[in-house]
Amino acid sequence: MNLAVIGSGGREHAICYKLKQSLKIKKLICIPGNAGTEKIAENIKEDILNFEAIYKIVRDKKVDVVIVGPEQPLVNGLTDYLNSKKIKVLGPSKFAAQLEGSKAFMKNLCKKNNIPTANFGVFENLNDAKIFIEKNNIPIVVKADGLASGKGVSICSSKEEAIKKTREVLEGKFKSSKKVLLEEFLEGEELSYFCIVDKNSYHFFGSAQDHKRVGEGDVGPNTGGMGAYSPATLLTRKLENKIKKKIIEPTLRAMKDSGHPYTGFLYAGLMIKKNEPYLIEYNIRMGDPECQVLMMRLKTDLLDVIKYAVKNELHNLKIEWSKKNCITIVVCAKGYPSNYVKNSEIKNLIDIKSDEYNQIFHAGTYLKKNKIYSIGGRVLNVTSSSDSLVEARNNSLKNINKINWKDGFFRKDIAWRAIDNK
Repeated sequence: MNLAVIGSGGREHAICYKLKQSLKIKKLICIPGNAGTEKIAENIKEDILNFEAIYKIVRDKKVDVVIVGPEQPLVNGLTDYLNSKKIKVLGPSKFAAQLEGSKAFMKNLCKKNNIPTANFGVFENLNDAKIFIEKNNIPIVVKADGLASGKGVSICSSKEEAIKKTREVLEGKFKSSKKVLLEEFLEGEELSYFCIVDKNSYHFFGSAQDHKRVGEGDVGPNTGGMGAYSPATLLTRKLENKIKKKIIEPTLRAMKDSGHPYTGFLYAGLMIKKNEPYLIEYNIRMGDPECQVLMMRLKTDLLDVIKYAVKNELHNLKIEWSKKNCITIVVCAKGYPSNYVKNSEIKNLIDIKSDEYNQIFHAGTYLKKNKIYSIGGRVLNVTSSSDSLVEARNNSLKNINKINWKDGFFRKDIAWRAIDNK
């Protein structure tokens, strides 16, 4: 089979890494890819929002299935477009992609189907939003309605700050958002719960815990993710049953009833409060950096998962996981998530051991004259698995120290709650 992976981040490198292990793949391409995918796939530079150009590539390369990594092409309707050209895609339709593309759509679906979530209000003008803010407790969460690359969420510790952040959203800080979502702040612990979904059924596809804040101890602004570990220590069988019955299944049922069944990867961002799950957000694709740890733990051939999903035969597949703990630490360009260093050479990567327990997944990198440079933002995902979470983290930290990239920084405390609670 010939496969194409759309995207250029650590998630896409991890997907390519796992697909490359399959003996059934003839050709693997990545559009546009990065310095890491270049070693295991054919990188083709193209704008992933130029659907016509994407179609031309997959047609010319005789691609059997397209796997879409990032959310923006899905929200813009890439699945529908390629399906209309008889190309199979792992990813939801434009309508179903609203689960991530519009927070208002997702919250209203929760309200209609009694899915547990934080109390909320959706507003298009500042005066109505101010009334909601005045009536509610602090802290309060302000969210841009549309996509904002992980930067559209603010947890506000004063009403003045909440009004300021609300005004910014309504005045167009995020091009995708004309509405603002205001939400009560839920105290608890976060959990990422993944599923692979076809038109008839779904399978659990791993758990992880992400670390969104830039600083150690979970302080500072939100980012796209500073690291993750899997499996999540929070997830028990009892809690998982609640997640399935109260959140995942009502969502999939509602999408099916709307005439737009969900297909592809579905990622539920949850808050666990007193052992009860609350839906914070849906993502319509694999998480980044959670995908990196899940691909290291997945024992089943990823190509089989994809084949069964696009054929709507997931009920015939058993998915197996390694019992090892896996951790990924994101190395970012100095200055992230604000103005960050760009085009800095990263040396010493060749010195890092690469095997089934240690991988470096590239994100913001490119290759020039056989040297690797950073584009900026989140640059590398230094990933290790081991029987012990502590050992996995220590191995990742050792590898980062060997890289010794002067223009990078990282959090040393990924998985701190899970490790401190042991």
